[in-house]
Amino acid sequence: VQLQASGGGVAQVGGSLRLSCAASGFTFDNYAISWFRQAPGREREGVGCISSDDHTYYENSMKGRVTISRDNAKDTVYVQMNNLKPEDTAVYYCAATTNYGMCWTPGAMNFWGKGTQVTVSS
Repeated sequence: VQLQASGGGVAQVGGSLRLSCAASGFTFDNYAISWFRQAPGREREGVGCISSDDHTYYENSMKGRVTISRDNAKDTVYVQMNNLKPEDTAVYYCAATTNYGMCWTPGAMNFWGKGTQVTVSS
């Protein structure tokens, strides 16, 4: 089982980034995929998630500035982040869960990927 997040980097305030999460080793279509982030010294928090049939949920942390989508043919989920702010600086993780109803809860995840660093500079 592998979840590989990529696409992080340095962005300017107000800029955009698109992160990808490529999955392998499990039946991707059966899982909701969640995005979380963790800034230094802070707890991991949810960004949002997408169900196996494309329903989405967004946490308040980035609501209105983020869009999650998935391509089941490529076993990949994307998160488009716009109007980035310095407080969005964090390591971003993707995770998979069979429990879409708890997709914002780290403890409900079945699998985790390694994170990708996003740094927003002013």
